[in-house]
Amino acid sequence: MPQIAKGGKFIFGWSVIKNNYMIQLPFLAVEEYNITSEKKVYIISGSEHTSGFCVSRKGILGCSKMKDILTDNPLLNDYKTKEGEFLKYKGRLYCWLPVSDDGILQFTEDIIKILSLKIGDKLLSIRGSDVAFVMGVKGRLVEYATKSNDAIEVY
Repeated sequence: MPQIAKGGKFIFGWSVIKNNYMIQLPFLAVEEYNITSEKKVYIISGSEHTSGFCVSRKGILGCSKMKDILTDNPLLNDYKTKEGEFLKYKGRLYCWLPVSDDGILQFTEDIIKILSLKIGDKLLSIRGSDVAFVMGVKGRLVEYATKSNDAIEVY
């Protein structure tokens, strides 16, 4: 896994939004966050700086300093909202989606639009924290990765 800038964050690779709205998460991110263990993940809208989205799961999110997201939104916590239906909480959007055993997410046209993404977008998978990893489309790290001579795997 490359580190784009000296002392900077680690990246897992690029993921491209396919024509059928499918996204393959980088295998290293899937493994490090054990993201497929619960068969469902939380999608969190990205920041202004990176855009895109973040990926986490209940076992991580529910034990973190961000656990209020789930305790304050029991329908989201219990997966009682419709698959891919976003809830707004403290300025961010949250939804859940199933994830395949090999780390594939199936988005819909609505999800893509809500997240201001489009087919063909390349998202850089960035180790964000121990709570979630980032799938960013813009910002300093994306610029560095685009210009980098390092081999960055594309999924």
